[in-house]
Amino acid sequence: MTAPSPGWRLRSIGLRRGQRTIFQNLSLDLDEARIALIGHNGAGKSSLLRLLVGLDAPQQGSLSWAGQAADMARRAHGSPGGRLASLMFQNPDDQIIFPTVAEELQLSWRSAHDGNRKGARSGALQFLEQHGLLHWADRAMGTLSQGERQWVCWLAMLLARPRVLLLDEPYASLDLPGQLRLAADIRRCTQQVIISTHVLHPVRDFARVIWLEDGRVRADGPGREVCPAYEAEARRNFANATGDG
Repeated sequence: MTAPSPGWRLRSIGLRRGQRTIFQNLSLDLDEARIALIGHNGAGKSSLLRLLVGLDAPQQGSLSWAGQAADMARRAHGSPGGRLASLMFQNPDDQIIFPTVAEELQLSWRSAHDGNRKGARSGALQFLEQHGLLHWADRAMGTLSQGERQWVCWLAMLLARPRVLLLDEPYASLDLPGQLRLAADIRRCTQQVIISTHVLHPVRDFARVIWLEDGRVRADGPGREVCPAYEAEARRNFANATGDG
């Protein structure tokens, strides 16, 4: 018997939003533990993450995970404690629900523990303590900077323990120490992590970086090769546009 495929399979994906075509006949295998999506605004990075998590559905083609249709795989992992994939949005305000840090993390704790409310606060506090942030527990979300709120979203995702972590521009709101800390956390993750990013230094050592351009794959390979090629193209385009070339 053939073993099920280990990761995501996108086959001839077509996605339209209104009159705009996002993807046309996009096919990808996404198996690596660390994958970055790069490219200019509107290239399709966020749309690809939305497809994987199930917020968007393709109008054509097929999407599967581990040999199972993606919608069936999500349902199979949809019980509390078994979510297949979670998406961290670029804007933390699109994700945060509760007024304090501890309350936000309690929701994630319950998600990972069969919806059980008992022990949720102590579990959230213990998790914050493990990350050196116990003093944040009762802080109101409105008192946090955007970068701090982004960090809360990251912790909430980790605490919920999905099989796949999808991160949309996770470095955008973080200062350099925060970027380095997040990159270190990602290296320690046991789950698959797929990131869309304009910040390239944390993903140069990724085994796989996919450069998207207008919904198509422009380049696909190790970060040490794809990131410099993307940067060189951006510099050439800037030089041509400004007459500095």
